[in-house]
Amino acid sequence: MIDFHTHILPNIDDGSKSIEETFHLLQEAKQAGFESIILTPHYIENYYETNKPEREVWVKAIMENLKAKGVDINLYLANEIYISENIIKLLEEGKAATINETSYVLFEMPLNNEPLNLYNVIYSLQENKIVPILAHPERYSFIQKEPDLVYELIQKGCLMQANYGSIIGLYGSKAQIIVQKLLETNQIHFLGSDVHKEKSIYPKIPEALNKIEQIIGPEKLEQLTTTNPKLVLSNKKIELEEPNEINLTVKEKLKMLIKK
Repeated sequence: MIDFHTHILPNIDDGSKSIEETFHLLQEAKQAGFESIILTPHYIENYYETNKPEREVWVKAIMENLKAKGVDINLYLANEIYISENIIKLLEEGKAATINETSYVLFEMPLNNEPLNLYNVIYSLQENKIVPILAHPERYSFIQKEPDLVYELIQKGCLMQANYGSIIGLYGSKAQIIVQKLLETNQIHFLGSDVHKEKSIYPKIPEALNKIEQIIGPEKLEQLTTTNPKLVLSNKKIELEEPNEINLTVKEKLKMLIKK
């Protein structure tokens, strides 16, 4: 399996706080069944701005240390880029990074407000032959209110990465309901831990995998955890299954209305 979304590099964002925690997290990832990790520290203009060369130094040092320790796990560099009309400029200047220097980019939005420039940013990326991947769509409150937005974004060429923790309720019942619906309707293309600290999500990965497999089956689970991430890392095209629109039951709609 390949972990598609992580905050493991030390002292770069709100993830790992030390090199020791980084190694503990990598050991946890290995125990959870991950053979490869895509490192996606936040890149937020004027807040988290560690540039690509600095991150590459960290990755090289960590890989050498892992080899010395006999820990066999592959690391790939990327960013989770906070939505900005400057994304192309940030990529061109080597500040933010695509996934493993491919044509795929992981980006995030504010959790509570749909950005007015969302479609402009997606169009700008595609105009520059970059495929946008939205991090954890199930967590955004405005998507929880209007889940059809995900379907609309997929139709416009945006791919979706869900968090493992969502299906087991780590982000609340609303995210749990939405991620299940997105999985059921072929609207998720990758899965990531979104890990920020040790002893958090990695020990819960088996539980999450079991629940996801019950929803989509073993073959589709393999696709989301391994096949699709490998295609991204190799800069190859992903053949998408046709998504379906979400239909919430009355019971689910009532749950979604409950404020938490």
